[in-house]
Amino acid sequence: MARIVILGAGFAGHTAALYLGDKLGRDHEVVVVNRLELFSYVPSWVWVGVGRMALSKTQFPLRPVYRKFGIRFIVGRATEIHPDERYVVVEPADGNPADARLEYDYLIVATGPKLDFAGTPGLGPDSGFTESICTGPHAEHARDRYLAEVERLRRGEKRRFVVGTGHPGATCQGAAFEYITNLHKDLVRRGVRDNADLLWLSNERSVGDFGVRGVHVRRRGKVVSSAEFIEAAFRDYGIRHQVQTGVKEVTPEVIRWEDYEGREGETGYDFAMLIPRFLGQPLKVLDRDGNDVSADLLAPNGLVKVDATYGLPYEELIRNPDAWPERYQNPRYPEIFAAGIAFAPPGPVSQPHVNPNGMNITSAPPRTGMVSGIIGRVVALNIIDIVKHGRMTHGERMTEMYAACIASMGDSLWDGSAATIMIYPVVPDFRRYPNEEGRDLFVTHLEMGLAGAWMKRMLHTTFIYKLKGGFGWRFIPE
Repeated sequence: MARIVILGAGFAGHTAALYLGDKLGRDHEVVVVNRLELFSYVPSWVWVGVGRMALSKTQFPLRPVYRKFGIRFIVGRATEIHPDERYVVVEPADGNPADARLEYDYLIVATGPKLDFAGTPGLGPDSGFTESICTGPHAEHARDRYLAEVERLRRGEKRRFVVGTGHPGATCQGAAFEYITNLHKDLVRRGVRDNADLLWLSNERSVGDFGVRGVHVRRRGKVVSSAEFIEAAFRDYGIRHQVQTGVKEVTPEVIRWEDYEGREGETGYDFAMLIPRFLGQPLKVLDRDGNDVSADLLAPNGLVKVDATYGLPYEELIRNPDAWPERYQNPRYPEIFAAGIAFAPPGPVSQPHVNPNGMNITSAPPRTGMVSGIIGRVVALNIIDIVKHGRMTHGERMTEMYAACIASMGDSLWDGSAATIMIYPVVPDFRRYPNEEGRDLFVTHLEMGLAGAWMKRMLHTTFIYKLKGGFGWRFIPE
C-alpha cells in the first residue's frame, strides 16, 4: 500500500487530493496536512476586502470532503522534510504525537506562499502600515479599514488610495487590479468617489502586463494589447497609474520607491493595499545524518526545484519552451513533487529589468487559480500512474497550458463588469507561434463587460461546488 502525503490544501493541494482520493483512497493512503481546517476560495476575497461578501461565503470545512474521499486529514504545519528516509515532521494542531512524523512513498509540496511582508520595511497589516487581501483575516482587516475611509469621505474629506505591488519582485498583479477597480465601483455606489484619489502603483513593465508579458488579442484584423485595454479602463474610472516601480519602504505617511531609471520618490497615501513578494514556506530539508540538504530540493527563495532548466538567460529561457517543467517533479528526489505557487519557476515570463541602482524590478510569474489547479491535477494523475502502472503518462508545461482569468471590476450583476482573459499558452511558445507574442491569437482573448461579472459570480459558485467534491466534480475543469 502506497502512502501519498500532501502538504497544503489550497487550489493545487486540494485538487490533487480529490483526484488521488477518488482513484487511490480505498486501496492506498492519502494524507493531507494543512494549517487550517477550512478551504478558502481566494479569488472572492477581493469582494470581502470591500465589504461586498462575508468571508464565510468563501470558505468551507475540509474534513467532511476528505472523509467522503477516504483521505486522512491533519490540521498542522510541516516543518521538516527528510527525503533520504522519506518522512516529514509535522506540528499537529491537536498535539497528537502519532501525526508528528509522517512517512511517505510520494510527497506533494503545495504549501502556497510565505507572504514576505518583511521583505519591504513597513509593509503589511500585522507589523506595517498597509493592507492585504492575501489571507482571510487580512481581507477582513482591509474591509474594516476601507469602510473607515468611506466614513471620512462621507464627511467631505479628501482621501488617497494606493493599490498595487509592495515589492520590486512581487506577483499577483491581477488580484490588486481587481481590488482597485472594485474600490472604484464601490465608492461610486456609495456616492463618495469624487473625494477619493485612486493610484495604481506596480512593478509591471507596462499596465496590463500581469507578469505574463501582457496579453495581445486580434480585433478586426489588428493586434490590440492588454495595456490598451487596462489604460482605457483606468481612464474611464479616473484611476491614475504608475508602473515600472519597485516599492522599497513604507512609513505611516509615504510609500518610498525607485523606478526603472533609478529615480527615487515617495507617494503619500491614506489607505494602501500592496501585494507582498511570495517566497516558499519555511521548511528544513535534512539528510539521514541531519545535514542540511535544502539546496537539493529548494531554490534560494524556498520554492521547490522541479524538472525545469534553471539559470538560463532570459532571452534564452523565453525562447525555450522545454525549459519549463512538465511533471513538476524534483530531479534529485523523484518521489517529491511540487504544485501551485510552491514550485520554483525557471525564471520570469515578463522581461526582467535591473535599474542603475541595482534594484531588480521584475514581475514574478503568476501560478495561482486555474494554473495551480491544473498542476495539482497533473501531479496527482502521474502519482496515480506510478502507483497503478509504474510509469508516468501526464505532463503539461506552462508553455502548453491554457489559463482563463475573470478579473472583477465591480460585483454588481446589474452594472458591474469584469475583464475576461483567455491566454494560450500561459508562457509564450515562439516555436509553435512565431509571432511577436508567442501565443495563439485565435484562442487568446480579452473582453470587458457585464457578462464577465455574471461569469465571475458563477465561477465562485461552480468552483466551490467542485472543490467540495459534489456529484460530477471531475467534469468541471480546473
